[in-house]
Amino acid sequence: MQLGCAVPVSGSWATRDAIETVAAWAEELGYRSLWTFQRLLVPVDAGGGHRLDPQYHSVQDPLAVLAFLSAVTRDVRLGVAVVNAPFTSPIVLAKALTTIDHLSGGRLDVGIGLGWLEQEFEATGVPYAHRGARTADFVSCLRSIWSDDVVDYHGPYYRVPRSRVDPKPVQRPSPPLLFGGTAEAALRRAGRMADGWVSSSRAELGSLAASVEVVRAAAARAGRDPSALRFVCRAVTKVRQGERAPLTGALEEIRADLALLADAGMTEAFVDLNFDPEIGSPHADAAESLRRARDVLEALAPRGE
Repeated sequence: MQLGCAVPVSGSWATRDAIETVAAWAEELGYRSLWTFQRLLVPVDAGGGHRLDPQYHSVQDPLAVLAFLSAVTRDVRLGVAVVNAPFTSPIVLAKALTTIDHLSGGRLDVGIGLGWLEQEFEATGVPYAHRGARTADFVSCLRSIWSDDVVDYHGPYYRVPRSRVDPKPVQRPSPPLLFGGTAEAALRRAGRMADGWVSSSRAELGSLAASVEVVRAAAARAGRDPSALRFVCRAVTKVRQGERAPLTGALEEIRADLALLADAGMTEAFVDLNFDPEIGSPHADAAESLRRARDVLEALAPRGE
């Protein structure tokens, strides 16, 4: 199983210098990939309280961070897990992703999600209903933009009039598309349409094997090769002494947990410290977060087995 890591995207440590520093450490230590995630806003109730956990309270734009990473890295792959398709249009997202693919020399991986926070749909002017069907049409349109010399796309939700859309991505026919989602319908959609599946930050590690099987079965029914699919786990990691849960505990315990992910059918995982409230919060000590990240990355670094 290949191992990557998330860069600082959330909270006080999500600064230019910290992003560049973590990226440099990751390449130096042999991590295969760097990852970001998307959160547009945090709902506030009438009493001024936040409805989401601290790691969502201050989040950098994931694609802007990937564009920056393309300039300060050389070989590591760059991924977003995930960008929510309904919040933009296929033509706008295709142009941004193609540009990042060019800037990075063809190192981009694209996680596509449905979105789940209703206030983000309201803020982006998109109906919450029919998210699955809308996303399926979005991806079909995206692939047409990337593949067709002359694009003439007419789907149930999206249109691109007869046009040339250049340049095309460096990776042909497109950057790998990895679908997010945990519902069975989303897993089946990944098997039918995507190059793989990426688990969410809230995924139960014990359920990963079952999710992988749903994706594989859907791919086989669609006449696709299940063995060609990628399965990527967001490994939400929390280093704690005296506390134990999957991917939470002492560093050696977490390393053992990562090894078990391959048994669940995951082909890749990335260590993500943004979802530790002691690190990814706006109120965390940014320097201490970076120091802890160095310890984690060194302890969990790929050993070349």
